[in-house]
Amino acid sequence: MTEVILKKQRPKHLALNEIRLPLPGKVSILHRVSGAGLFLMLPVLLALFGSSVGSPESYAAYKGIVGNVFVKLLLVGLLWAYLHHFCAGIRFLLLDAHIGIDKQSAVSSARLVLIVSLTLTFLLVAKLW
Repeated sequence: MTEVILKKQRPKHLALNEIRLPLPGKVSILHRVSGAGLFLMLPVLLALFGSSVGSPESYAAYKGIVGNVFVKLLLVGLLWAYLHHFCAGIRFLLLDAHIGIDKQSAVSSARLVLIVSLTLTFLLVAKLW
């Protein structure tokens, strides 16, 4: 008797463009990316804050820097990163407390995190810009 052993064909490389994550997985990755972005941009934010409260001359320099369109776009991105990280953090705290761990609740809470963070970002940008 001969045994036929079927080997599973495994890919030789990881094709990132073929991976289809569910929405909670995407929110989880965005949570990590937003946290890393906020951490890496912390020195820039502290420098901007320091120049805004230092003296009238440094405040004028601050206004000149923040008046640039590219800097405003960067700050909008950081605002979204903060709001997304905050909302997703609350979601993960609830998941750690075993609230909303079934599949449908996880998908709806992930959708809610995206909607709330984008809505808050839009409202704050409309008010501040």
